[in-house]
Amino acid sequence: MDLQPYTQKYINPIIPQRADPWIYRHVDGYYYFTASVPEYDRIELRRSLTIQGLAEAEPVVCWRKYDQGPMSANIWAPEIHFIDGKWYIYFAAARTAETDDGMFDHRIFVLENDSANPLEGTWVEKGQIRTDWESFSLDATTFEHRGTRYLVWAQKDPAIAGNSNLYIAPMHNPWTLRGPQSRIAVPEYEWEKIGFLVNEGPAVLKRNGRVFISYSASATDHHYCMGLLWADENSDLMSPASWNKLPVPVFQSDETVGQYGPGHNSFTVAEDGQTDILVYHARSYKIIEGNPLYDPNRHTCVKAFGWDDQGMPAFGKPAPASATYP
Repeated sequence: MDLQPYTQKYINPIIPQRADPWIYRHVDGYYYFTASVPEYDRIELRRSLTIQGLAEAEPVVCWRKYDQGPMSANIWAPEIHFIDGKWYIYFAAARTAETDDGMFDHRIFVLENDSANPLEGTWVEKGQIRTDWESFSLDATTFEHRGTRYLVWAQKDPAIAGNSNLYIAPMHNPWTLRGPQSRIAVPEYEWEKIGFLVNEGPAVLKRNGRVFISYSASATDHHYCMGLLWADENSDLMSPASWNKLPVPVFQSDETVGQYGPGHNSFTVAEDGQTDILVYHARSYKIIEGNPLYDPNRHTCVKAFGWDDQGMPAFGKPAPASATYP
């Protein structure tokens, strides 16, 4: 197993009470961070020249929810991307915090900023990303592969059982899909169907001749865990047949380190510019009173990870509170 010799220590949690964390390292040397806030009412950004420095960085509110309408409740899982010289934030929002037959009514929206520093300037609403259906959809992420930009997201198919599957589609521009979408994952294993049938929170990593997509499954309590898809880099990413799914979780709760429900991850690179870093949220306790979605103590954590002899990511266990280790 190729464990990368990186000795940087990170004090976990990096940022308390920030779920669905996204850390992006830009060419300016800064790490940019955003995540769901416990109030679900705004989108914050912060930046630092180090990952640990994000803990003390001053957050800037770049957008707030409306009092009513399609972007007035449950602002979830923002991600910041830099595309063709502009900044974009993808996020999910709903009309109400209430559910209909157990489902929320989220849709995916996009903000744009053409400032050099996204903590400054004006964020412009580019509107909703229109998919094949008007149904519960969230957790959009985007990546470029061989000249094509893709969107990957989670959505409820009105015709089948379950809360969310994973879909991919090429993009015409950062807020518009081009052509039909393809379903690349549906909850099928028992560990993906505890509490709810969920595949959500995709994150993309390209390494070793493959395109990897990690994702999260099951209810957002201690059953929450991460799975893994992958496709050959030369395959047709729009073909469901190109995608393979591991039958077991790749990252999950571990009582020996006191970390529960790790998931909704992203990927970044360490300060050495080489070591891969897993960014995720987790809780430090197992038993939750009330709805876990409204328990604020999903904390942003990070850890270095390596690769096994087959070129697959080896995430190991969640990092214990205090410090990570390679």
